[in-house]
Parts: sequence; C-alpha cells; structure tokens
Amino acid sequence: MEDEGRGLRARRAAVAWDLARVLAHAAARPGKAVSRGLAEADGCVLGTPLVSPGAVPPVDRAAMDGYAVRGPGPWRVNGHLEAGAADPGTLTDGQATGIVTGAAIPTGTSSVVRYEDAVVTGDRLEGPADDGRHIRRAGEECQPGDQLLPAGVVVGPAVLGLAATVGLNRLTVIPQSTVAALVTGDELVHRGPSGPGRVRDAIGPMLPGLITRAGAQLVGSGVRHLPDSLDELTKALSEMQADLILVSGSSAAGPADHLRPALSSLGAEFVVDGVACRPGHPQALARLADGRLVLGLPGNPFAALVAFLTLGVATITRMRGLRLPELGHIAVPGGVRCHPTSTRLVPVRLTAHGAVPIGHGGSAMLRGPAVGDALAVVAPGPAEAIAARLLPLDPGIT
Repeated sequence: MEDEGRGLRARRAAVAWDLARVLAHAAARPGKAVSRGLAEADGCVLGTPLVSPGAVPPVDRAAMDGYAVRGPGPWRVNGHLEAGAADPGTLTDGQATGIVTGAAIPTGTSSVVRYEDAVVTGDRLEGPADDGRHIRRAGEECQPGDQLLPAGVVVGPAVLGLAATVGLNRLTVIPQSTVAALVTGDELVHRGPSGPGRVRDAIGPMLPGLITRAGAQLVGSGVRHLPDSLDELTKALSEMQADLILVSGSSAAGPADHLRPALSSLGAEFVVDGVACRPGHPQALARLADGRLVLGLPGNPFAALVAFLTLGVATITRMRGLRLPELGHIAVPGGVRCHPTSTRLVPVRLTAHGAVPIGHGGSAMLRGPAVGDALAVVAPGPAEAIAARLLPLDPGIT
C-alpha cells in the first residue's frame, strides 16, 4: 500500500490548459472513412471531397410557376406542362404554355412569365418577358466534375440535400466516434434532491447531450453508474468497447478515487495527468494498451463540464478528422481576476460591449454555466484581465 501511495503521488506536473487541449487532440486518431447512405451520414465528416457526377440542373428549367413563352408578347396559350413531363415540346414565336417550377422548359423558350405578372384573357397572355427571365439554365449550379465541398466538412441537412441534388445516394465519411460514460460514487442518488450523505448526480444527465453535441455517439444503454470499487471500475474499463471512455468521480487522489490504480493495472499510459486550470484541475486523459482513450472527469459538476470541454471535445474533434478550432478573443470591460498560475474558466454573458462575468462559477456550481453564453478563458497572471478568449459551452458550436 505504501508503494501504491508513492505511485499515486508521483504524478506528472499539471500541464497548461492550452497544451492539454493540443495533447488531447494529438492523442486521438481519426476514424477510417466508410461509405454510408445519406440517411446514415448525418453528423459524420466528409472523408473525401463531394464531387458532382453531372450538371445541375441537367436541363433548362422553370424557376417560377407561370408561362413559358417565346418571343415578345402577346402570346397564345396552348396547354400546360407538368413538372414530370419527359418531353416539354417546342414553342414557336408567339406561343406560350403553362409551366410549374422545376419543369423542363420547351425548346425555344425565351423567358417565363410569372403567374403573378400574367394577364390572361381567353387564350391570350400578356406580361413582362425579359429575355432569359425566371429560367434556371442547365449547369447553373454545377458542372460534371465540380468539387462542391472539400473533405473535412461536417455533414448536416444542407450537405445531405446537396448530395441528393447532384444524384448521390451515398457519401464517403468518417463515422462518428463512439463514447462510453461511467459515473462513480457511493454517495450519488439519481432521483429527488440531495440530502445528508447523499448527493444528486448532476454529471450523468449532462453527459449524453455533451457527447452528441460534440459529434460523437453514446454507446450502450446510456450512462452507467458504478459504486466506488476498484475492481468494478477496472472490470468496466477492460470490457467497455468505445473509442473514448468517460469516467466521472474517480480522477482525484482521494481514498475513493480509483481511476489511476485501475488504469495502472491495465497498463495505460497517461497523455495528460492534471491540467493547470480552475475549475477542473484533476482531469486526466490516458491511453489503454489497445488504443482506447479514457478521460477522467472530476466529480464536481462544473469541473466535470470544464474537463469535457477541454480534453473531451479536443479528443472527439480529432476522431472526427477535424482540426482543433482556435478560440476567438473578446473584451472584458469590467475586468476579471486572474489566477497566478492556472487558467480560469469563467461563465460570462455576451453583450455589445464584451463579456460580463456572471458569478456562480465554483467547481460544484452549474448555475453560472447554465445561464451563461460561454466560458471566458482567462490566462494566468498577477492581477486582472481586460480581455479573454471564448470557449463555447455548447460543444457543437465552433
């Protein structure tokens, strides 16, 4: 036991907050690109550029409901074309035909007169007809072989629609990484309020949303809860199949904090062992022998949130094949106190004049981040900072 205690105390010095993000990002590996149907590609990242196999539109089409016409008016209306007509026919000078948006225009069409602008008397049509008006020309959006999007773009609804527009049924994507979540603690309860000797679990309810917003997929039946047991934690870590395993509540060095002994018994290598930030100092990231990563989250709720936004988001970002985003700067007009040696993560509201700290930013508090717009990243220093960087509270925002 004495040797084990010395091993636990012989931890690496906490790394700077910015370096911790870089190390976590570098430690992860992007997933292998796979082919997926459009319905399964949402939320993934393009593994190859999106290239159009053909022209869009493939033929000249009507951009408005109205009348396809040829030459100057007035015109004689001689029928109506439906959107799916395979052969739109041909117009001669002075002819018009009704048409709907998206329908292929007849050969010889010089413009389309909108229904709103059309004056129809019997079969006689009058209206404005500037040459080429309200016609979508073939290839207007793209030509065959055009690169529409580079690799590395997150697939969202508009990307899926674009892929369908150019006729694709599948995309080559880097799939979402898989994340498992463990919350440890004999004192935790999962319904009702806290009480003497009992603490309501606030971290478990946060994790699924954080994981999905970061672009990953929670595996299993959801967040798994464990007692404070070295054997059970070790067993869970050895058995859980996920690219990243989150463990909350065992990352410090107290008698009930079993994460480091469990990782040691499994031959894990620490990538980050403590981060010089407040809150969230005892966070850690380790790599198991088979390549799975384990992220240790502090047991205090705000500290756990900071750890996920620091190491978790950086790790998942790299697994998605994305670069670590740079953080924007903002003024803090009233100033914010610096910590002499650690980066502070401070809940703020964003105003027209800059970031305003809102308090309630203790490691066990979620009131500040719940009402805040972002976290101000306040660099270490001797006094107060009048500017900071912004870390999104929503990991889906970059």
